[in-house]
Amino acid sequence: MKTVPFQALDPALYRETVRRALAEDLGWGDVTTEATVPADLKARGIILVKSHCVLAGLDVAAEAFRQLDPGCVFTRTKQDGDACEPGDVVAELAGLAAPMLTAERTALNFVQRLSGIATITRRFVAASGGRITILDTRKTTPTLRALEKYAVRAGSGTNHRSGLDDGILIKDNHVRLAGGVVEAVRRMKAANPEMPIEVEAQSLPQVDEALHAGADIILADNLSTAEIRETVRRARGRAQVEISGGVTIDRLPELASTGADYVSVGTLTHSAPAADLSFELEPLAS
Repeated sequence: MKTVPFQALDPALYRETVRRALAEDLGWGDVTTEATVPADLKARGIILVKSHCVLAGLDVAAEAFRQLDPGCVFTRTKQDGDACEPGDVVAELAGLAAPMLTAERTALNFVQRLSGIATITRRFVAASGGRITILDTRKTTPTLRALEKYAVRAGSGTNHRSGLDDGILIKDNHVRLAGGVVEAVRRMKAANPEMPIEVEAQSLPQVDEALHAGADIILADNLSTAEIRETVRRARGRAQVEISGGVTIDRLPELASTGADYVSVGTLTHSAPAADLSFELEPLAS
């Protein structure tokens, strides 16, 4: 399938995360490498793909290597968003051997995690047949949201709200605490009149409430396919419809046929299996 252009990561979003990850792994020092690898030894390395995947996270990996050896030369032979096959070399490195060996696991952990997210996202997008927009959720690893949502973009998915400050979603708990859908929407419009309002509905009567209150988007949560179709019919010309809950890749073609605008998939970030990559080093002749 054709890769959709996506926004690259600002290094400021991952530089400190990489620093903390390296510190977590390094502790007081890499006792094995310090004892077995001469400090001045130079080497060349490759990052090798061992499973079918969509690549994501190369810039983060490069940051890990360069934080331990600023002189490390990191050359990409593939780009984030590329579909890769076992045996593909995605990057070549040259620099001091010891820092590369110490940074290896941290770098691979980021690439494997992010490539896993990109890979499963691409599968969901392909299964949608282009008939519905695949959204991620806030079900992300704490402190890694920016990276994981980037990986969704690399997999041709679309980011939902990145945090509580950049999108309105009135859920069942908000409704109960506010005293009803209409009152919750009224308060929301008074506080933020310019932001689109999304309201969760877990039944068709709640769909009607949300439409009556003036919601811009209806979140059809755990509704049957027939109920989703009816939600789309009732919302036509009044609000967009997003599907949530019980979404599997096998069910996606059926959900895409309902006419809904979006489907949010927590699996993209909370359950994506890691891709398999490795790092291979060889000493350079002195």
